[in-house]
Amino acid sequence: MADGAVILDGVLTPAEADAVRAELDPWVQATSPGRDGFTGFRTTRTGALAARSPLCRDLIRNPQVLAQCDRLLLPSCERYQLHLGQVIRIMPGEKAQSLHKDRWAWGTHLKGVEPQLNTIWALTDFTRENGATRVVPGSTGWPDDRRADPSEVTQAVMTRGSVLVYTGSVVHSGGANDSDSDRVGLNITYALGWLRQEENQYLACPPEIARTFDPELQDLLGYAMGSYALGYFSPPTAPGADPEVVPPNYALGRRSAGSTLGSAEDRAALSEDVAQG
Repeated sequence: MADGAVILDGVLTPAEADAVRAELDPWVQATSPGRDGFTGFRTTRTGALAARSPLCRDLIRNPQVLAQCDRLLLPSCERYQLHLGQVIRIMPGEKAQSLHKDRWAWGTHLKGVEPQLNTIWALTDFTRENGATRVVPGSTGWPDDRRADPSEVTQAVMTRGSVLVYTGSVVHSGGANDSDSDRVGLNITYALGWLRQEENQYLACPPEIARTFDPELQDLLGYAMGSYALGYFSPPTAPGADPEVVPPNYALGRRSAGSTLGSAEDRAALSEDVAQG
């Protein structure tokens, strides 16, 4: 993705997109708009997708998207994780959001590494009139203080069921909704496994819910070691009732033999990184 963004057409059928929207709509309708210009006074953001929506659990694991995560993120981590999942509804009368890079969630501290891969799944058609995402192609390498000229900005016009895939380093924003209907998109984002998630998945999808999921989804939510010794905990139980140091998936009832930290592969990868460092 030399431009930093690409549209995958027709990943979902219109009927499938409608089903996802219908499943989430009760929570969307109950969500209050933002309280500042950036979040949008006519925009709602509804999260906890994995906990609330069985259909979204499949979208989080979409093979086309995960293949891009493998290519973009795995060179900088042992595993990546779900960074956030939310429905973004831009309602009529909303102004265009200010242009930004999503990587700024971590400030401007990260240099020389791409921290995330983002997706916007169109649950309605995205048009120029209803607020299709604004994107500045080729802006991934821009300095943080570089501002886009209006001529450099385009929009991700796409039909419902299509997906905009873009990096955390590309300049973008929500568009203005000058139409008479909502623009609804599903924002599913992945980040390096050693970074703090924007949406705290352990609270949005706690162990009592996550333990019912398959291991791949559990790992994506963050119930896995970020590397050999990143993310373990000590169960707050009676003396001797549990091992003292266990990986996050222990909270879901998953037990494994061998190391109580990361896997042997994690340790080998860490040792190789140190040797090459």
